[in-house]
Amino acid sequence: MAHACCGPGYASPEAAIQAEKEKVLYVIAVYTGTGIEQPDYLATVDVDPQSPTYSQVIHRLPVPYIGDELHHFGWNACSSCHGDASKSRRFSVIPGQKSSRIYIVDTAETKAPKLYKVIEPEEIKAKTNLTAPHTVHCLADGHVMISMLGDSEGNGPGGFLLLNENFDIAGRWEHQAEGMRFNYDFWYQPRHNVMVSSEWAAPKTYYPGFDLNDVTSGNYGQQIHFWDWSTHEIIQTVDLGEEGLIPLELRFHHNPDSTHGFVAAALSSNVWHWHKSNGHWQVEKVLDIPSIEIEGWPIPVPSLITDILISLDDRYIYFSNWLHGDIRQYDISDPTHPRLTGQVWCGGLQGLSGEVQGHKLLGGPQMLQLSLDGKRLYVTNSLFSSWDNQFYPDLSKSGSYLLQIDCDTENGGMKINENFYVDFGKEPAGPARAHEIRYPGGDCTSDIWV
Repeated sequence: MAHACCGPGYASPEAAIQAEKEKVLYVIAVYTGTGIEQPDYLATVDVDPQSPTYSQVIHRLPVPYIGDELHHFGWNACSSCHGDASKSRRFSVIPGQKSSRIYIVDTAETKAPKLYKVIEPEEIKAKTNLTAPHTVHCLADGHVMISMLGDSEGNGPGGFLLLNENFDIAGRWEHQAEGMRFNYDFWYQPRHNVMVSSEWAAPKTYYPGFDLNDVTSGNYGQQIHFWDWSTHEIIQTVDLGEEGLIPLELRFHHNPDSTHGFVAAALSSNVWHWHKSNGHWQVEKVLDIPSIEIEGWPIPVPSLITDILISLDDRYIYFSNWLHGDIRQYDISDPTHPRLTGQVWCGGLQGLSGEVQGHKLLGGPQMLQLSLDGKRLYVTNSLFSSWDNQFYPDLSKSGSYLLQIDCDTENGGMKINENFYVDFGKEPAGPARAHEIRYPGGDCTSDIWV
């Protein structure tokens, strides 16, 4: 009853770090694009080492339709609502990236979630002219906000969809989006009256797969946008140029007083740092991962940084190099000079990784989720169905892995936990691809403190 006076989540990042260890986690599992005509589903995985079903999928919630491409998901409430005792983190908001359908899932029974509501794409298009939902964040006022990557025809720039507390469509968040060519991820921080958003591409560009000609034609993003959180308008756009192609995941420091944050440019394979100085947002490149020559490839292969996160104590940054095959840990005590402290290999085109429990690690490390105490990093290996088929065609036959990596939070360093391996290649309906990971109690990439 310690939380009787408070709402969902935690009072502070420090309180979250002290919280109980995760016992289960939710993972998106995808059949879209694999050739298996089955609906995508939400998998519940047992991650309690004391449990007889440790490192197994213990429940599957399939959605009612086929071909949604479930991708990223979030919550109806998080630590941004911690001061409101009437709120609870009970409902998961799970959009279909290809169908533009949004599922609301009730997790009152933690180990056996149930479908609660379906928001159909026709209603979303009619009311907002938006499609291709991506990032889901809960707001402190009870709304849920979702970045939408396209209009009803699959063109950019998209926008931001709002759902009210009953999960009815409340309209669009942005008042004007002058200068935004594309959309992708976003993170808000009310103490600095700011939201930051990034750019992937229009859905009709990335849906079919990756074409280098789209890069030279300017069909991929290279900007990040700083919004006025109160007026819902862009106040500053930073063009990262050809050195900052496809900026994807955005991460603010968790300390709500800090103005420091990071974005990884996937195709350029570098990391950029921002902070506010003299009333102005400044952005600088702080890390570069050089491309490498791989036999049979017409161009030097970029690392393709596809996911990035920051530990709750704001000390370490982690990111995945999907094509090169490694996950890196950097100490960001000085945010302008990240220092490499750990690296593990989990697949990749170079074939540098070993085996886990006799399994060769196929595909490349992609989605990451860190435990609240920063000691366990979970990783899956699917990016997006058409891109998976293009770069890692064997993934449709092998299915995904879910790995756990032990992280040294004192001195830095990472090591794959050999006792943990979830094989999505052995799922009842056939090999599935695993994507984003969430904990019932909140995590490093969905909780925002205000």
